[in-house]
Amino acid sequence: MAEAERSRSGGEKVIALVDDDRNILTTVSIALQAEGYATRLYSDGETALKALLEDPPDLAVFDIKMPRMDGMELLNRLRRHSKLPVIFLTSKDDEQDEEAGLELGADDYIAKPFSLRLLLARIRAILRRTELLGEGAERTADGGEEPGEPLVRGRLTMDPARHHVTWDGKLVSLTVTEFLLLEALAVRPGVIKSRNSLMDAAYPDDVFVDDRTVDSHIKRMRRKFRAADPEFTAIETLYGAGYSFNDG
Repeated sequence: MAEAERSRSGGEKVIALVDDDRNILTTVSIALQAEGYATRLYSDGETALKALLEDPPDLAVFDIKMPRMDGMELLNRLRRHSKLPVIFLTSKDDEQDEEAGLELGADDYIAKPFSLRLLLARIRAILRRTELLGEGAERTADGGEEPGEPLVRGRLTMDPARHHVTWDGKLVSLTVTEFLLLEALAVRPGVIKSRNSLMDAAYPDDVFVDDRTVDSHIKRMRRKFRAADPEFTAIETLYGAGYSFNDG
């Protein structure tokens, strides 16, 4: 199935949904349209790839497990030609799928079963980030003002305008959620941030998540930094209180 629910008009952002589950396609499409987005629906990767390359949307949401061409292969082929923002839908707690998807260039992932409010919040965050990147590139190309200054904390450098993170000069690829969590910690080194305050930073629009979700993101973040530096200890856990960032 390849179906255009609504065409682009009046500056609408277009979201492509790729999933072999028609119920998910329909439910998510209705929710997106209610928020003012246009949607395009595809039930397999082969059909979606051709369409995404010929007429790119503003963002795509892929399921991983699909017939004919799964989400991993779809993303792999797409990334040869396009930097289209992509959110992966993964099986619950399938960390191998999540890590493989991020390595291929996914922007974020959400585990099934998922909250529509959470998906909408992630879509808004990624689209905002994409717009900021475009605005920054335009200003630089026109010889105007440079994007905002990066945040530097010891060996950590974060560039919010480019969603770029390095540790000791080594690139660390973070999802949008992980970036927002780290930024909330690094802005005020040594200050303990409760899980609730971190949720507020990473999950706007009153999206409910439990403590374990924040803990899982912190765990994955640490693993990514330790791949760049096995001695990484800058994100500290204060049991019963929350987390803090300390580098030196």
